Amino acid sequence: MTTRIGVVTFPGSLDDRDAQRAVRLAGAEPVALWHRDKDLHQVDAVVLPGGFSYGDYLRCGAISRFSPVMDTIIEQAKLGMPVLGICNGFQVLCESHLLPGALTRNDSLHFICRDQKLRIENADTAWTRDYSAGQEIVVPLKNGEGRFVADEHVLDELEAEGRIVARYLDVNPNGSYRDIAGITNAAGNVVGLMPHPEHAVEPLTGPTTEGLGFFTSVLKQLVNA
Repeated sequence: MTTRIGVVTFPGSLDDRDAQRAVRLAGAEPVALWHRDKDLHQVDAVVLPGGFSYGDYLRCGAISRFSPVMDTIIEQAKLGMPVLGICNGFQVLCESHLLPGALTRNDSLHFICRDQKLRIENADTAWTRDYSAGQEIVVPLKNGEGRFVADEHVLDELEAEGRIVARYLDVNPNGSYRDIAGITNAAGNVVGLMPHPEHAVEPLTGPTTEGLGFFTSVLKQLVNA
């Protein structure tokens, strides 16, 4: 049976088609999920893509968090379903309290678009098993509100529990605390990542193909579950 991975489209989503293509290249079947539909259509995992859902009004992800589909995703994530939030999707996960912290304006107050070097810190999550801890990869980054912030207690807890998934290398592009580019929940099934692995899955269009591992990882996780 083919593994089905849902990709949610909110009003203002930008990278849903790119995420669907990455899912397909990884060997799974992408399933388009509409934000107003609470039915996940029997998917095995979910990707919340990048973009500017609801125009980033109020706060990035603050309105999307109340879309009907999120009620089901929150419920299923708490039961162990793998969920990946990329950029705006990461913001939605924080607003949904599936992940701690918040994403705020870049410290430069400018939108940043660049190829970004990352170090994978945790290779034991559902979305990073195809990497090794300490592996360095390059994927695109594009955000205006990508600065991960949290209080010191939360940051120390993330460090102690090994829940920092990836850190920025060479340059911290947005002022994220402790160079954090991505984090996971305690169970390892929910991951938020500010850079865009779905834009680094083919040599024709990406700086590398090193982002594909996020999508092949969850496929192997589901097959071996």
